[in-house]
Amino acid sequence: MTDYFEKSLIMHQQLRGKIGIHNKMPIGSRDDLSLAYTPGVARPCEVISDNPEEAYKLTLKGNSVAVISDGSAVLGLGNIGPLAALPVMEGKALLFREFAKIDAWPICLDTNDPIKIIETCRIIAPSFGGINLEDISAPRCFEIEEALQGLGIPVFHDDQHGTAIVLLAGLINSAKVVDKKISALRVVINGAGAAGTAIAKLIAGVGIGKSSINPVADVLICDSRGIISKDRRDLNPEKTSLLEFSNKGEVKGSLQDALHDADVFIGVSRGNLLNADDISVMAENPIIFGMANPVPEIMPEEAAKGGAAVVGTGRSDFPNQVNNVLVFPGIFRGALDARASAITPEMKVAAALALANIVEMPNAKMILPHPLDRTVAPEIAKHVRAAARQ
Repeated sequence: MTDYFEKSLIMHQQLRGKIGIHNKMPIGSRDDLSLAYTPGVARPCEVISDNPEEAYKLTLKGNSVAVISDGSAVLGLGNIGPLAALPVMEGKALLFREFAKIDAWPICLDTNDPIKIIETCRIIAPSFGGINLEDISAPRCFEIEEALQGLGIPVFHDDQHGTAIVLLAGLINSAKVVDKKISALRVVINGAGAAGTAIAKLIAGVGIGKSSINPVADVLICDSRGIISKDRRDLNPEKTSLLEFSNKGEVKGSLQDALHDADVFIGVSRGNLLNADDISVMAENPIIFGMANPVPEIMPEEAAKGGAAVVGTGRSDFPNQVNNVLVFPGIFRGALDARASAITPEMKVAAALALANIVEMPNAKMILPHPLDRTVAPEIAKHVRAAARQ
């Protein structure tokens, strides 16, 4: 079995950074220097000063994304801080370039103060066409993203929305496999952090106008203390707001109580949480997404023992990997090409539908494309671009 941890460490030691800057023009003469820098550079500066929109044509702005993190919620590692998070942000930037030809810049901030992070993003925004927020812990991530929506460029917290979009695509195709309508599904989500909240809102249709997919019938959201319900007095404002669209039947109790007759379980919490008996009380042919890493909430073989018809995880060594790399390159490519000022709920739905439709004949072992499928990002970009321009 390959030891990816040690092999990755050796690779990082050899590369000393997974990305770098490469010049687009040679500097081989005085004329080259005069065109690229002084005195010639003064002319594009004047043009941009007269019309700031020209920066998209005359600079790197229109194809650049800042990948911003404070290192407070790195997948599988937790709060490791900005410096230790840098390899992850470099990897993110590498994937932006590889799949969408976007120049992305890792920026790790030595602060957990939401006000400082918001202000930093505002200050550096002129240099970028978009901002990807990454690995920032809840509930601060909600506050930061919301405060930056008026920035004039797309701001997208991938841990929330990238996960939600891939999950929705997987859910669309899973419903086809088990011959159930999305609008009839009763869904249980375990984990009320960034990803769980975004998934719940997207599949419930929160903030989405006219759409070609219907919201699910109901969503029950659970945290470590059980079902989020109106009778609980320990809920923070973020969790309380979830009740505006979830738990229509006012169900109370534990995660196991929530699972009774549910069609779908979505885990964004911790590993080894469920067993086959828990799955057996769900509705016929249940759909299971156990996305905790590196150990899912329930292993696929255990879920199958309980009657699961479709199982997805966050791991590459099992079928149906729910991986954000399927979404963020394409959604940013589409947003940048459309010069969108924000990534709207309609653009997210367009991305999910495009991703789902790439799989022409979904089955229990194939509800999503392979993460390295090179057709995915351009296809998503096309549909996101169209949605942005509507």
